Amino acid sequence: MRTHGWSGAKPASDEEAVARILTAAGQVIEDHGADFSISDVARVVGVTRQTVYRYFPSTEALLVAAAVHAVDGFLDRLAAHLAGVHDPAEAVTEAVATALEWLPREKYMGLLVVPGRARHVESVTSDVALRFARTMVDRLDVDWNEAGLRGDDLDQLAEHLLRIIQSFVLDPGRPPRDGDALRAYLRRWVGDTVKTDREGREQ
Repeated sequence: MRTHGWSGAKPASDEEAVARILTAAGQVIEDHGADFSISDVARVVGVTRQTVYRYFPSTEALLVAAAVHAVDGFLDRLAAHLAGVHDPAEAVTEAVATALEWLPREKYMGLLVVPGRARHVESVTSDVALRFARTMVDRLDVDWNEAGLRGDDLDQLAEHLLRIIQSFVLDPGRPPRDGDALRAYLRRWVGDTVKTDREGREQ
């Protein structure tokens, strides 16, 4: 294991070193958004840039790792919030609405979900964003097989929900919708689409 500096408290393992770097990256992104550098992260951890590069070969690699690390916690909270919501239309509506309400406090997720927010690696974060959306769909408390959706259908649903989230972040509307108004809009134009698709398959 490589150690250097670490503000006088060397990590006990490479895993701990990585965790501390990701935590520091989170602090830096919260402060600076996409305009962060390896030097900023190294300063918070108390190591040299070269030490950070030993674990993450580029700013892009660190950004993606930090985003994926943040996604897990975000999805855990979202899944807990939606536990017990089994109706596909209602689950999709509440998932998108809640994600939009939480995103302003989640700079990580803003970098990940919205095109152009991460100047370092838009193509890679787009891939991560699609995985985020699919994982969000999979973790909803919905029997998608019973709903008649599986495989490619769920991939396309995840992509559609991601595009909806992106469009609302880029342009919340005039005036911006929130609360009940946001949910009513999403229920009609997003949630009901899932319901209609299901009903069409059953006929």
